[in-house]
Amino acid sequence: MAEHKAKFVHLHVHTHYSLLDGMGKIPDYLDKAKALGMPAMSITDHGVMYGAIEFYKEAKKRDIKPIIGCECYVAPRTLSDKEARVDAKPYHLVLLAKNKVGYQNLMKLVTIAHLDGYYYKPRIDKEVLRKHSEGLIGMSACLNGEPSRNIVNGDYEKAKQVALEYEEIFGKEHYYLELQDQPGVEEQKKANEGLKRISKETGIGLVVTNDVHYTNKDDSEAQDILLCVQMGKTVLDEGRMKMTMDNSMRTYEDLLSAFPDVPEAFANTVKIADMCDLELELGGILIPDYAVPEGYTVGTYLEKLVNEGVDKRYPARTPELEERLAYELSVIEKMAYEGYFLIVQDYVNWAKDQGIVVGPGRGSAAGSVVAYALGIVDLEPMQYDLLFERFLNPDRISMPDVDMDFADDRRHEVIAYVTEKYGQDRVAQIITFGTMKARNAIRDVGRALGVPYTLCDRISKLIPFGQDLDDALTNVSELKKLYDIDPD
Repeated sequence: MAEHKAKFVHLHVHTHYSLLDGMGKIPDYLDKAKALGMPAMSITDHGVMYGAIEFYKEAKKRDIKPIIGCECYVAPRTLSDKEARVDAKPYHLVLLAKNKVGYQNLMKLVTIAHLDGYYYKPRIDKEVLRKHSEGLIGMSACLNGEPSRNIVNGDYEKAKQVALEYEEIFGKEHYYLELQDQPGVEEQKKANEGLKRISKETGIGLVVTNDVHYTNKDDSEAQDILLCVQMGKTVLDEGRMKMTMDNSMRTYEDLLSAFPDVPEAFANTVKIADMCDLELELGGILIPDYAVPEGYTVGTYLEKLVNEGVDKRYPARTPELEERLAYELSVIEKMAYEGYFLIVQDYVNWAKDQGIVVGPGRGSAAGSVVAYALGIVDLEPMQYDLLFERFLNPDRISMPDVDMDFADDRRHEVIAYVTEKYGQDRVAQIITFGTMKARNAIRDVGRALGVPYTLCDRISKLIPFGQDLDDALTNVSELKKLYDIDPD
């Protein structure tokens, strides 16, 4: 990265995956970083890594180095202490993955935070952090970081002590103190001066960050409304939380004017970016090994089970059936998915043997005679002229996808079986994201702006289901007319 002669890199960035808090979209941030000549950028959403893969892919497209991180919440006491559950204000800590080991540790920490440490927010503690600190770079975060909060509370020695503790956890040159610019906020000014003093006395490096929540400065009003939606407030409410600083992707020159006395704090952002080098292998097929009986290969064992299933499920073997079976098995072999079919039939038939209610199978898998013979699906495909090519097509290489339904009250047993048999690191659950569509956005934003509900409801009902605002304004004349004449 040295050839870019970069002077500053944004290392503290919240995307819209920091739900109802960050507003910037990942492509917009990266385009801005590119325009500013920044060769790298980080993503550090609050407590989660939802945007990590989208960010990684989009950054690679733009030849920008992706630095995957997270702004974690650290419980003041250990999670094993039951009283720690009532900690109302955990500290903030920014973690950046330096390499593959760091990325894996970051995922581990975020998982623990949600499964073991969740109390209003997903929290870790220092004990957990010590176990999974390899490959990570830590930064002290905002005013809610542990050193800054102690400085603001008047306990400089405690702030210095915890800074040294974090340095010990991450290692020399792997922990940094964050300076942020909040004009007019005395607490931030006090924190910055204290952090500079700690750096001078301990040698712990400084970094300038901007706690980015939106792309451009003029996005701040929309960001303020988003916070109102999150907190159930209106823009007119006094005493509500507001962001007082410019949380956009500010330029190096702009931030330098706020911190002209610490050029090393800018150089350290580039130094950290140089230290981070994470390469992820995406798009690979990661099917667990299926242990076949002695004397068999996965191919011959699959054929054996299919033939046994055909004898059970079909009254006779017709030439059409034999041709279809031979074709499907040849495609499965060509695409190397024999192990996949063995695994799926294994847990489906196990569930049936345990008396767990299993659905008949949905989607394109119903077009496979092999899947029917193995007991994966219960619909005979040839009877209904269902196409195998919709499920597996050698001309369009993609993973097979079998949609199975298990009884809600015993689904956990199936997951436990698969996890125990194939390994915890071979089983994942899939997340779904709910996004704020146009109709809901109108209602929520209208409420935050203090616009009468009747108008919000009227506008919302004019938007056709599934259309965004631009399409609705183009296609619905009544909505366009209202938009043009009604100031609200």
